[in-house]
Amino acid sequence: MARLVRAVLAAGVLTAASIGAVSASATPAPEGPPAPIVGGDVAHTADFPWAIQLSNSGSPVPSKEYCGATLVAANKIVTAAHCSDQAASTYTAIQGRDVLTDKSTGKESKISNIWVDPEYGKSPGHDVAVMTLATPFTGVPTLALETSTAADTAGAPSVVYGWGETEGTGPADTFLKVDVPVLGDAVCEKAYASEGYTGAGEICAGYEQGGKDSCQGDSGGPLVLNGRLFGVVSWGIGCADAGNPGVYAEVAAYATELQAQIDS
Repeated sequence: MARLVRAVLAAGVLTAASIGAVSASATPAPEGPPAPIVGGDVAHTADFPWAIQLSNSGSPVPSKEYCGATLVAANKIVTAAHCSDQAASTYTAIQGRDVLTDKSTGKESKISNIWVDPEYGKSPGHDVAVMTLATPFTGVPTLALETSTAADTAGAPSVVYGWGETEGTGPADTFLKVDVPVLGDAVCEKAYASEGYTGAGEICAGYEQGGKDSCQGDSGGPLVLNGRLFGVVSWGIGCADAGNPGVYAEVAAYATELQAQIDS
């Protein structure tokens, strides 16, 4: 079974940043149907203002939902590398909009520049990117990066946020959150033995029995622990399936490179 990244796909337009299967070397494979947070609770962006919805003009859904991201500076967002393979002009970052169809709320900004980890696709992990906002979200609280890899310990109570697929467990196009405790690298190394999971740069989080997870449309969004950006939604097999926890890029493993881009 192939692993699935967690972005929304526009057939024939959006490729690697899709629901399509990818190998450990991040080579795109056949597309699949769109699948947000599964088993979560309704949240409010007023409480988590650094949560960003990243839309794309090529998205097949009416809201143009595509991926998630995190505001880490007034003019910078962190997202997944696999969410960042389209032209900067096709993206819009949205802040402060709980329900994506309610365009009377929130702030919007186009993207002026995209940096993708140059090792993404060359070796396992490295599914991180930094986008520069054309119009900074001035005055909006930001989230600091986790810089210690020691934070990735089994049992740590992390929380993931997004607007992605709920598989019928919650409202569509709505900001949700779900608790996904860290399971430890050994769990995902076993679950994804043939899929290229790397404990050196990824986090295994969720429930071995399934039921709660991030999903398609949540890619690039924040996994938060102790008030810091702990992880970036990356991939998994299915959503909330028993034996297949969610996999997140470990921010601390790439914090030096990410901070350099944030400060540039």
